[in-house]
Amino acid sequence: MVEQFFQFGLVGLSGLFIDFGITWILKERIHFNKYIANGSGFLAAATSNYILNRVWTFSSVNPNIALEYLSFLLISIVGLAINSLILYILVDKTKFTLNSPKLKFYLSKLVATAVVTIWNFFMNLLFTFS
Repeated sequence: MVEQFFQFGLVGLSGLFIDFGITWILKERIHFNKYIANGSGFLAAATSNYILNRVWTFSSVNPNIALEYLSFLLISIVGLAINSLILYILVDKTKFTLNSPKLKFYLSKLVATAVVTIWNFFMNLLFTFS
């Protein structure tokens, strides 16, 4: 399980680049709402992570890929809700301030991502790829 968590973490790191990249493009360049940008980045990363985790981390041979993907996405959607809640609390409801609102947003997103990584690993280990 430790090796799987490490692999899951590496896959998650690739997803982090996808997530942050899409979030940044949508939020900073296209000027989408921060929560829509965050959700879009998160969903793109979840899809990439499913493929990599299916093949490498969990070596799944489940022939019902659609159901497995749906399970992965549902867990990711709950993770997205957790992620967004953490962002809401840290960005909009805390009195903690930084010189840059952008820095506060992205540091908060990093904290949210760490929490959701743990959630996603254990839920996928127990349900999606069991």
